[in-house]
Amino acid sequence: QVQLVESGGGLVQAGGSLRLSCAASGRTFTDYAMGWFRQAPGKEREFVAAISRYGSTYYADSVKGRITISRLNAKNTVFLQMNSLKPEDTAIYYCAARAAYGVGRAPNEYDNWGQGTQVTVSS
Repeated sequence: QVQLVESGGGLVQAGGSLRLSCAASGRTFTDYAMGWFRQAPGKEREFVAAISRYGSTYYADSVKGRITISRLNAKNTVFLQMNSLKPEDTAIYYCAARAAYGVGRAPNEYDNWGQGTQVTVSS
């Protein structure tokens, strides 16, 4: 198992930016594809972005052009840079890892989860 700890959430005005970080420990980071999901109150957890072991990136249509996922293998960390934030981006954001070459877009494709970090975008 790999342990994941998210940070960087907070309160921001619409149009603002935040950068989330997810630090991994316990296993070889480069063995894992990484994903970010979010869950708003009363809604199901949804896919935001993912990055493969080799750096290929994938995004939900709702965030394309505003959000960038990246990973720094030397620091065992994955980032989520969020720009032009909207009130509908308000949610708890979760980092996830799966020991596979390819990424997944469904929560049940990931075995390891962080505790989440709250992002609130005010209008």
